[in-house]
Amino acid sequence: MSVTQQQVLDTLAKVMSPRGVALTDANVLSAISVSDGKVFFSINVEATEARAWESVRAQAEAAVRAIPGVTVAMIALTAERKPGSAAAPPQRTAQGVPHVSSHRPPQSPASPMSKQSEIPGIAAVIAVASGKGGVGKSTTALNLALGLRDLGLRVGLLDADIYGPSVPRLTGIREKPRLNDDRKMIPIARFGLAIMSIGFLVEEDTAMIWRGPMVMSAITQMLRDVAWGTLDILVVDMPPGTGDAQLTLAQNVPLKGAIIISTPQDLSLIDARRGLAMFKKVNVPVLGIVENMSYFQCPHCGTRSDIFGHGGARHEAERLAVPFLGEVPLHMSIRATSDSGTPVVESEPEGPHAAIYRAIGAKVRDQLQGVIAAA
Repeated sequence: MSVTQQQVLDTLAKVMSPRGVALTDANVLSAISVSDGKVFFSINVEATEARAWESVRAQAEAAVRAIPGVTVAMIALTAERKPGSAAAPPQRTAQGVPHVSSHRPPQSPASPMSKQSEIPGIAAVIAVASGKGGVGKSTTALNLALGLRDLGLRVGLLDADIYGPSVPRLTGIREKPRLNDDRKMIPIARFGLAIMSIGFLVEEDTAMIWRGPMVMSAITQMLRDVAWGTLDILVVDMPPGTGDAQLTLAQNVPLKGAIIISTPQDLSLIDARRGLAMFKKVNVPVLGIVENMSYFQCPHCGTRSDIFGHGGARHEAERLAVPFLGEVPLHMSIRATSDSGTPVVESEPEGPHAAIYRAIGAKVRDQLQGVIAAA
């Protein structure tokens, strides 16, 4: 059954806003995107009203999900402070004391990290990040996940690169995720991995023109509204940079570590430093740096050429006192297998490149062994 925008509007008209009028009459809705059973929109209010509107956002999301034919509903609450307006006061108890949750370590009431909670069934969530695009982050994240799988771990892969999801192409997955009885998305099983991507929900050529709150809402739903099952490690392929997506992940779950992907170039290393600094600021352990496209090896004669320089990431890791995880060459087979949807660790498991990714995976596993064993 095809869902229409009018059906969504008719449903939202039955949800009352804190202003005493229907949600559709409150002048707070963004444009509503409806495509193939997937509904996206935001509710835009002032920051001082945000607390009163959160329950309305939840009601609206539940109502839209109940529409026959809707498979995914992502509704964000955008709370912006007008210039010159005061910040909302902290929540206080009846005795006038700022409220601090008692089940987490003492933190500032305003600390965004107070929202962290584990994902049931997942021992460790790690982020694969880069300071800039074009360094092979997604290819590395997928092959790293496969390398961890080969080490006997139960592994999931979340493609959280909202603006440019690459995992559907890298894995050759064209199907859409189904919903279980709890209305949670079931990740696609491929290559022994549990895989989820925003790219499974939108067409490949769709431009994702989303504001920060929509990005944050999408990542939160892909973490929380997916039936991940029992995993030792969930590898999250992050969008490049140090923006909303990275902060949302760090604030949403207690990350067990982050891996930074860089090339040997000075420009890439500068951005890698920014990524390292960001994760340290939010108290996420840095598991190490991978130097991708470390060198070019001719597939015909085997001659090695350091096209982008060499050793820059290793030296940077030493300078910053973080582990150096390994070098991945710029090689035709890695590119070709990625383009064909058959990653090199899966398609050439006995080859030298699969061995490199497994070696990187072993270093990551060793750092997380205590966490996995405890879980």
